[in-house]
Amino acid sequence: MNSTHTAIRVENISKRYRIGLKEKLHDNLGSAIIDFIKSPWKNYQKYRALYTFNDVSDEHISDTEDSDSDVIWALRNISFEVKQGEVLGIIGRNGAGKSTLLKILSRITDPTRGQCEIRGRVSSLLEVGTGFHPELTGRENVYLNGTILGMKKKEIDYKFDEIVNFSGIERFVDTPVKRYSSGMKVRLAFSVAAHLEPEILIIDEVLSVGDASFQKKCLNKMENIGQEGRTVLFVSHNMSAVTRLCSRAILIENGKIVQDGLSNEVVGSYLNSNAGTRAAHEWKNIEKAPGGSIVRLRAVRAKREDGQVSDYFDIRYPIGLEMEYDVLEEGHELLPHFVVLNSRGECAFITVSQDKDWRRRPRLKGRYISTAWIYGNLLSEGVTYVSCYCMTLDPDEVLFAERSILAFNVIDTLEGDSARGDYAKDMGGVVRPRLEWKTEFNPNEKTAVT
Repeated sequence: MNSTHTAIRVENISKRYRIGLKEKLHDNLGSAIIDFIKSPWKNYQKYRALYTFNDVSDEHISDTEDSDSDVIWALRNISFEVKQGEVLGIIGRNGAGKSTLLKILSRITDPTRGQCEIRGRVSSLLEVGTGFHPELTGRENVYLNGTILGMKKKEIDYKFDEIVNFSGIERFVDTPVKRYSSGMKVRLAFSVAAHLEPEILIIDEVLSVGDASFQKKCLNKMENIGQEGRTVLFVSHNMSAVTRLCSRAILIENGKIVQDGLSNEVVGSYLNSNAGTRAAHEWKNIEKAPGGSIVRLRAVRAKREDGQVSDYFDIRYPIGLEMEYDVLEEGHELLPHFVVLNSRGECAFITVSQDKDWRRRPRLKGRYISTAWIYGNLLSEGVTYVSCYCMTLDPDEVLFAERSILAFNVIDTLEGDSARGDYAKDMGGVVRPRLEWKTEFNPNEKTAVT
């Protein structure tokens, strides 16, 4: 990658914390010098252990430091690059190391080893009220943050009304920030970070503090920032927002990057690992397969039109739900069916086999593969769960019931030909069908004039 087009370069960043170390450090240089004079050898060993660690090899880190119960590695050998104008999503479970990485990139903390190169003015929003002085008013903090970013007063004056209007705290702009609620702080903090035209914007999961309408407003603003060619690093647990805003994402687990690629692929892997399910499930041993003496389930899969199993699907194209099963006892009328649920566990729909070749017809012994095709532009975006069932008809008896056995991610696009059209904000709904619209226009019709 050409360095002239690289906004951020991270090389082998690692961050180590010592548990309980804070109590051992001093509040000022004088007390540290006095303590060092009193116990020179003891303190020499302590500070040497802290500040010469960059010279230790990776093998020494792995073999020795992991066995130290007082040491926690928040990051281990993180490396990646971000191009200018790229919107990068960073995802992972709580405690994976995402926030530590952003603090290093924001120069709030230093890495234990490794280095990062940042080209451009950085604005960060990592915690509620980041960069705010509690005794100063909202107005004064806007100018303080702008000055820290290297802006002139005239530049801040030009943006000030826009910042305050976006934040929605006009009535309280001259009130000290210490009297703000957490929601007010995050609204003003995001507005400042987004409107003072940083070349690199770093956003952590603080947007969850704001209300739903403001979150949508922020996501729309971040999309605009990315389209303007500025670089954005976005940490969020809102996977739909990540896939919509970010073309690329990295997944961090236990302080390491485990996947770096297209956001829909990375998000799909992360969601399925969290759900404990996946886009295919097979039972090789028939004795352990769900079912009984009449039928046994052998496999369930989510497939694309080309037959490939996938854990993510473009909202515009069909999804095949495949059920493979063995009929062990003939003479029964079977009703294989799927229950499709959204990420909140709400039932989107139930589909029961209507295959004309086997409807109201007793099954013969053998292997069956039944597939239900979900139309493109039907499911809503986000995680979709699928439960798999089979029952007999007359008498009604459930033969197997595998709840939420499949999980995959549905990715909506911003290309204008899905149900969202050109609407970029979040959309609700259990399903999202692309309906046919027709608009009639009569240029000769007289219109009311007020």
